[in-house]
Amino acid sequence: MTRLLLAGATGLVGDITLQQALASPRVQQVVAPTRRPLPAHPKLLNPIVDFDALPDDADWWRVDAVACALGTTIRDAGSQDAFRRVDHDYPLAIARRAHTHGATTFALVSAKGAAAGSRIFYSRVKGEVEEELAGIGFASLTLLRPGLLGGERRQQRAGEGLALRVFGALDAVLPASYRIVPAQRVAAALLQAALDAPPGRHVIPSEQLLR
Repeated sequence: MTRLLLAGATGLVGDITLQQALASPRVQQVVAPTRRPLPAHPKLLNPIVDFDALPDDADWWRVDAVACALGTTIRDAGSQDAFRRVDHDYPLAIARRAHTHGATTFALVSAKGAAAGSRIFYSRVKGEVEEELAGIGFASLTLLRPGLLGGERRQQRAGEGLALRVFGALDAVLPASYRIVPAQRVAAALLQAALDAPPGRHVIPSEQLLR
């Protein structure tokens, strides 16, 4: 069975991934570092952390695999610098510590259009974190690139409700790569990638997440 570290357990995809992982017979334990306590569960280890000052040598870094669903928007973060800290710096800090302590697998929820050379700041940051993760040395690295996520957030992001309604109405005529991706499917793919640990680097585009 797998000892899994889940980053971003309080977000839309992360929360669903957490519930799926806790219910999976393939998962021995879920280590979910968060800022605020999560509901207790026999299989859950929930370190309360400051992501700006993560410990280097905590024993809970000793996991088999990492599933990362950390992410925000520039508007929610308040600035480009704050966005980059959450979507770039935090995943890399977690990846490096977990890898140093023996993790061989990393699965990340990135975004459609991620490209280190993009002129769009959001897409560039997503692409940069993908490239830097590839250089850490995980035996298995899976990058999920969903488009617009469908699901109920605890707090609706500005403009997202309208976008979901518009894209939902056009779903039948839109190309698959632009259709709304249910958060349940992203979470299931994230967990599967972490548990199956396919060797090498893999990119799962938005349209593949709809299958």
